[in-house]
This record gives sequence, structure tokens and C-alpha cells, in this order.
Amino acid sequence: MTEPTTETQLETELEALPVDAPVVGIVMGSKSDMPVMEKAAKELTDRGILNEIRVMSAHRDPDMVAEYAKNARMRGLKVIIAGAGLAAALPGVVAAHTDLPVIGVPLTSSMTVAGGLDALLSIAQMPPGVPVATVGVDNPKNAAALAARILNV
Repeated sequence: MTEPTTETQLETELEALPVDAPVVGIVMGSKSDMPVMEKAAKELTDRGILNEIRVMSAHRDPDMVAEYAKNARMRGLKVIIAGAGLAAALPGVVAAHTDLPVIGVPLTSSMTVAGGLDALLSIAQMPPGVPVATVGVDNPKNAAALAARILNV
């Protein structure tokens, strides 16, 4: 008679199976952020890390952002990179709805203050319990490099 498989054993076996699902999610608040944020996707792809890109606004569609973040782990994501400018709420809102590591990328725009300082401070000044890593302004390539280190890839 064989011993029943425990849940921990099953999880370990499932983690060892190769899957073609993204492990890094890249989100941004506006389509206009795509040319900058695609650099994160390219860096991840160059490193062999599967990723996905989505546009969703923390201000215009907060329910979509919350659902994305809440379901991220279940869908196989392990890290989320969130790019945002101006008030830069997206990284913090994502972090508020997931326990996955979130990396914020402050972005500049035509209405930005002091070369993106507004976005940088918005992302860096998260309240206790809502951690968001922050990289330099308009530097999604570093966000991808940090995601790779978090994934130990």
C-alpha cells in the first residue's frame, strides 16, 4: 500500500513541471507608457523570463487593478512591475492587493514635475505594510533586472 501524497509534496512536484506561463507581470496606467515599459519586457525576454504586459489605471479602473493583483499568484506570477507617472498610484494599489513583490517604475510625462520627481516620491513613500521597491525614473530595464534577481534567475 502506498502512502497518500501530501499537499506539500504535490505542490513541490507541480512547481517542478515546466510551464509556459508568465512569471512577471508588467502593468502601466496608460497606453502612452508602453514605449518605455516595453523595455522591461525586452530585458526579461532577453533573460528568458516569461512576462505579460497590461494597461490598467489605478484611477480610472481600480476594480480591474485590484482583481489583477489579487489573482496574480494564482495565475503563476511571482513579481509585478508597475510603471506610473504623476501621482503614480498604480504600484501602491497593486501592492495593496497582493503579497507578491512589486517594483515601481516612476515615469515622466508632459505634465510631470521636476523630471519625474513627483512619481518617484509617490512610489517611494508607501505606508507601512505596503512595500514597493522603486527604481530610477524611466528605468524599467532596472526593474526587470531586479525582478530577475528576486526570481534568482
